[in-house]
Amino acid sequence: MMQENQSEVAQLLRQIEAEYSAAKRGLTGLCTGGSKHSFITARMENIGGHYGRLAQLVGEGRAMRLVLEASERQV
Repeated sequence: MMQENQSEVAQLLRQIEAEYSAAKRGLTGLCTGGSKHSFITARMENIGGHYGRLAQLVGEGRAMRLVLEASERQV
């Protein structure tokens, strides 16, 4: 079960990084279709959902640190 949780945590972090990367592309105009605002809002909502599951797995404090680290890697 522990290894399964670690795998899910790693997958969630990859998804969060991908959403941050997509949002960044939206800010710089490298996304296609729709408005930038709605595109970026959707990415942030997805991150929120991933964060919620991550918090269930590792706790609120650790989840916040992991998400912040993921966002910093996308700067």
